[in-house]
Amino acid sequence: MLSERMLSTVIRTMTGQILNLKPTQETRMPDPVPGQSYMLYMHVPFCERLCPYCSFNRFPFREDKARHYFQNMRKEMAMLKEQGYDFDSVYVGGGTPTILIDELCETIDQARDLFSINEVSSETNPNHLVPKYIEKLEGRVQRLSVGVQSFDNGLLKQMDRFDKYGCGEEILERIAYAAPHFTSLNADMIFNFPAQTEEILMADIEKVVMSGCTQTTFYPLMASPSVERSLARTVGKVDYDREYKFYQIIDGILAGGDKPLFEHGSAWTFNRIVEGSAKAGESAGKRQSLAHENETGMIDEYVVEYEEYPAIGSGGITYLGKNLYVNTFSVAEYNQAIESGRMSLMSKTTFNRRNRMRYRFMMQLFGLRLDKKQFKRDFGCSVEAGLPAEMAFMRANKAFATDNADELTLTPFGRYLTVVMMRQFFIGVNNLRDQARAALSGEERELIFGDGGVDAGKKPCQAAADDLVAAAVAAPAAATAAGDAVVEAVSPAEAEQA
Repeated sequence: MLSERMLSTVIRTMTGQILNLKPTQETRMPDPVPGQSYMLYMHVPFCERLCPYCSFNRFPFREDKARHYFQNMRKEMAMLKEQGYDFDSVYVGGGTPTILIDELCETIDQARDLFSINEVSSETNPNHLVPKYIEKLEGRVQRLSVGVQSFDNGLLKQMDRFDKYGCGEEILERIAYAAPHFTSLNADMIFNFPAQTEEILMADIEKVVMSGCTQTTFYPLMASPSVERSLARTVGKVDYDREYKFYQIIDGILAGGDKPLFEHGSAWTFNRIVEGSAKAGESAGKRQSLAHENETGMIDEYVVEYEEYPAIGSGGITYLGKNLYVNTFSVAEYNQAIESGRMSLMSKTTFNRRNRMRYRFMMQLFGLRLDKKQFKRDFGCSVEAGLPAEMAFMRANKAFATDNADELTLTPFGRYLTVVMMRQFFIGVNNLRDQARAALSGEERELIFGDGGVDAGKKPCQAAADDLVAAAVAAPAAATAAGDAVVEAVSPAEAEQA
């Protein structure tokens, strides 16, 4: 598809310009702006085993190291409190945040003691959807996001998830058990995997509906240019020509027809419609408001509601004001920084006015509605004057369902174009993570790339190649993580323009 190829090529070039991080000597995040609403992102970089498709900052689980890390993350939270920060919402990503359930609970409890927390979101894996975990999370976590990727046993084996997290049937049963215990239970899925047929995709969608989850996120497969050849040799070549067709299938089954079962929470997130909370024909905004009133539809990508957010923990990525900060990917360096009374900021980049406008454009359209009046109030110009090329492209491709003095909303094809843009930005962030991971040294490098860690028995070069393949299939959970969403929206061609 010409429009998809054009977008992918342009944004691939732009992310190379935008992700121009430089070392920083700053030891604290910028102070909060009075009256500004913030969300707090926490990163827990430990997993029982490292999945071969994940590019987030993660290390093999060792209990002593993980407990030490949680303690320092709580110290870092206290630093933010001392700076005057308050938070409405917390998102805990990973890694596997539930890897040490008692430490996670203590961390969440401290966050509630320190800040004005209304809701907590956390990621987890299917093997943790069991009573001893659910009983501790219930009441502490309102939204639980579960990395499913697929219910198809063949795909689960190909993704190295079958032995670790169970067969599709078992995962389905565990979601059904866990869902009633949370305000929102999200099932993270992947579509357009090379071996995935339309029949497999439709079966996955059917199981999502059957599972009882209140929300599902269908991420497109994300294969960065640096690893496309490795990906082709291992799991097959990514076919972007069929991506739109797969997206149409997902959209049509979940949110199509006169009486849809789900509605869009974002371009790739679907919230289950609870009987009595929505009526066919009502606007998405009206239905979303009703769903919120009935506590059924917490939004998946927190950046839609929170434009700025600090991130704590190793590998966290912060967006505040004009600046993007990256925390060190080394857990050892992170611990040293916190214990010396400073934060672990490793590098930063500053966005110019045009890129901040693009950030707003991307994020609000991803959230299905751009507020034109707010845009003009914040930037001093209309979106048409500030972003003429972007508006011309979207209008030429009939991306807007509403385009008036107040707002922009999206057509189904417009939502897909937003998915394409987000996919390419995520790929750019995955490349950034690969670079940060490559800088690890000593024991930490051995754990990730060497013979002594999770990849035992592999030569370092083979493990490194596997890790590159990992970046290709990364499904950015919950939003992934904080940094994903930031850079996704920072954007195009004039990244070097002051």
